[in-house]
Amino acid sequence: MLRKCVLGAAVLVVAVIVLNRDRTSPRESLLANSTGPADADAPEKFTTTDSGLQYRILRRGDGDKPNARDTVTVNYAGWLDNGTLFDSSYENDEPATFRLDGVIAGWTEGVPLVSKGGMVELRIPSELGYGIRGSNTIPPDSALNFIIELVKVQPAPEPAKPGQQDSDAPEEFTTADSGLKYRILRKSDGAKPTTADTVTVHYKGWLDDGTVFDSSYDRSEPTTFPLDGVIPGWTEGLTYVGKGGMIELEIPADLGYGPRGHGPIAPGATLHFIVELLDIR
Repeated sequence: MLRKCVLGAAVLVVAVIVLNRDRTSPRESLLANSTGPADADAPEKFTTTDSGLQYRILRRGDGDKPNARDTVTVNYAGWLDNGTLFDSSYENDEPATFRLDGVIAGWTEGVPLVSKGGMVELRIPSELGYGIRGSNTIPPDSALNFIIELVKVQPAPEPAKPGQQDSDAPEEFTTADSGLKYRILRKSDGAKPTTADTVTVHYKGWLDDGTVFDSSYDRSEPTTFPLDGVIPGWTEGLTYVGKGGMIELEIPADLGYGPRGHGPIAPGATLHFIVELLDIR
């Protein structure tokens, strides 16, 4: 499962586990030895969603279904089409807990198809998994197979909302020599950070077409980072606002992710942010 974030990334360690030396399929072995029972009337055929994800509900739960912002606890096992079991919480004897919007797309879509207490089998095409790059022991362009039991659902907190803007906040942007555009939405007499400082902020970022690609408000959790460890548009832009203030940034591609892009951000994209500077240290 791949954690994803605009300002950073982390990958769960994947352990390669050798299957039973007999010819029992991973699915049959898991259902016989590890997972809870499937429903007697569980479908034999998979349903395919518009994205290409294939699933079938092996056990109907009786609890809540999660949404993409919720945190879930699951037992699971995953294997490749050649039968190689590449990860299993059953082998570790420890369920996994994570936010559903922080893993591969096939999980984000697939786990909410089952209720708490239920079990689902997923066939995840490469583009909803690790894609052309692969990950550790998962080769590029690999389809992934999973059995997942949904143990617990922890609802996400209500999204935070940006603070108030000044009534006289300028409508026009100021353009710096670097090409960065900014406007102060809420003035502050607080200290302004230097590039050597670590800051805590709430923020939202979107593209020219309005697509929001990252938001600490949605997570209800401010973000802390060294100011010299992010894209140049942030490093420069936050030095223009005082602690307690709010700024809007329009960041050209050469001060953002440039010709390569990053995750959902296309190469050459202009980035837009609202940022509230909460603390400096």
